Amino acid sequence: MNILYLLLPLSFVLVTVLVGIVIWAIQNGQFDDLNGPAFRILGEDDD
Repeated sequence: MNILYLLLPLSFVLVTVLVGIVIWAIQNGQFDDLNGPAFRILGEDDD
């Protein structure tokens, strides 16, 4: 039972950090263009 006093707050901190990372990634445009890199390989080279 005593381990719950450690694991519950630790899990809340972990979830908070992960949600913060996802929000940071969304605000910085990490998910804006998901198709661009996939089609970029099909383009012509400028050699």
